[in-house]
Amino acid sequence: MNMVDVFGATSTTDEVLSGVNLQGQRILVTGVSAGLGIETARALAAHGADVVGAARDLKKAEAATAQVRTDASTAGGSFELVAVDLASLKSVRECADELLAKGQFFDVVIANAGVMATPFGRTADGFETQFGTNHLGHFVLVNRIAPLLRKGSRLINLSSAGHRFSNVDLEDPNFERTPYQPFVAYGRSKTANILFAVAFDRRHRGRGVRAAAVHPGVIETELGRHLDPAQIQALIEQISKERAVEGKEPFQWKTGPQGAATSVWAAVVAPAEKIGGKYCENCHVGEVVADSAAISGASEGVRGYALDPDNAEALWKKSEEMVGERF
Repeated sequence: MNMVDVFGATSTTDEVLSGVNLQGQRILVTGVSAGLGIETARALAAHGADVVGAARDLKKAEAATAQVRTDASTAGGSFELVAVDLASLKSVRECADELLAKGQFFDVVIANAGVMATPFGRTADGFETQFGTNHLGHFVLVNRIAPLLRKGSRLINLSSAGHRFSNVDLEDPNFERTPYQPFVAYGRSKTANILFAVAFDRRHRGRGVRAAAVHPGVIETELGRHLDPAQIQALIEQISKERAVEGKEPFQWKTGPQGAATSVWAAVVAPAEKIGGKYCENCHVGEVVADSAAISGASEGVRGYALDPDNAEALWKKSEEMVGERF
């Protein structure tokens, strides 16, 4: 039986990593002060990896990752923190410079940090908050440290089934002419995360570096802090209805270890050539679905526009223009 195909929606990080020894592997995970980032870092460190965790608030991250350190020391792994505020390109560039100055190579970069459905706002550089933080911050960080990605390494971008809310809008990325809708902005940023993986994979696979995007599933984390409980409840009822039509069980939240499972599966378990340039969910590669497919986020599949190579190239070009840097 092929071990790669035995995992699914309810698999946990420990199940996915069972028997896997990551000693000597150096892995960068962004967003380690809450939710999935903590569990992703913990699971990898608990299997011997040297994990570098990036977070905006180092005090908060320090407190949140106590268990990561404990598990790392038991397994012969290690854990250290670096500061990065993805909503500030100055901070992103400083973080990249610091990592480049150290000159230590990475086997995996997991671009996990993100914000969701925020009220309208702008980053330090004037970008719409979600696109600026979720996509452009990572775009600059990852491209700047790309020389540290050794042959055989991987980039894993955390996306979401929320990419179905919207394709990217390269004419009006900052909602200067479009009325702002929190979930449309979230959808654009999550589509951008997939397209960035597609374009990065195309650029780097010749040197043995692959990139993929993952949807972790729907988990109760701090990501939902901008939503009111009634909104969340309505969304869940909607999802359960859609699932009933498809003849599926009602919606269930994933736990943290189930949510982080696809990240670690794509990062260190799945064969690179199977996931390169793809969108993964529930520990397998997602199928392309029609643009008319349900957008609730509990149904599987990826919209074609999120994997479209021309769309990926256009986003890359627009992103370079926006951040004022060529990669």
